Amino acid sequence: MLRPHLPLNALRAFEAAARHLSFTRAAIELCVTPAALSHQVKGLEERLGAELFRRLPRGLSLTDEGQALLPTLRESFDRIAGMLERFEAGRSVEVLNIGAVGTFALGWLLPRLAAFRRAHPAIDLRLTTNNNRVDLAAEGLDYALRFGSGAWHGTAAERLFDAPMTAVCAPSILPRLRRPADLGKEVLLRSYRADEWKLWSAAASIEPLLARGPVFDSSIALAEVAAAGEGVALVPALLFQRHFEASRLARPFPVEVSLGGYWLTWLQSRSLTPAMLAFRDWLFEASRQPATVAA
Repeated sequence: MLRPHLPLNALRAFEAAARHLSFTRAAIELCVTPAALSHQVKGLEERLGAELFRRLPRGLSLTDEGQALLPTLRESFDRIAGMLERFEAGRSVEVLNIGAVGTFALGWLLPRLAAFRRAHPAIDLRLTTNNNRVDLAAEGLDYALRFGSGAWHGTAAERLFDAPMTAVCAPSILPRLRRPADLGKEVLLRSYRADEWKLWSAAASIEPLLARGPVFDSSIALAEVAAAGEGVALVPALLFQRHFEASRLARPFPVEVSLGGYWLTWLQSRSLTPAMLAFRDWLFEASRQPATVAA
């Protein structure tokens, strides 16, 4: 037998009280009195036939029933809020959540986003950055732009473009580097990819370089440290064009090594929305535009 419809105000009162574990703080958030909020929660408990809170001398704690109800209720409110966000200023707006590895976001995507917004004013694109470690489902992302081989469990992936790694350094270091083997006398900055300098050495046809410098978790950090003259780094040159143009970084050698590419990824279980399709089409069209890399 179906229960009668539950009052929305009582459900909202329970969710706020469960989040704060306090009727007083929840009442302040919802602009009601603590007594009124407590009354709403009590009425909800009577309708459900179960206690949702344990009333303690200093605050509240959730019962098993309350703990079971809270995640479903919170997800429902989030979905309602997400739907309402689509309607702003009398027009429908579709929210698109994108996660991108920081190097790609700063070096390629951000300079082009204004063009996307002009082309798709009804899409509210929200961008977060990461260090290439991302959980699409847990973070509520529609897409993630990643660097790698394209093999991520449960994830669909389309290759955007390659981004070969090349050695970069501060211009002041250039006079010391006449041939690739000279790098053996320099501090070689490293990322979490342990074999990158070995692979670059093979591409340069020299003995494997022994990297003893600090380890960083992003190409952005590597490039900044290299620009400060603290060592030589391997970074995707295509994404640091502005550093070359500003003479903050230089390429001592033309040698490049491919360690992966940038990919557009999404959950295999996810149906693509109109906003997702629009962004994908725009992204791949933008990626086909000519790009230059400093010599």
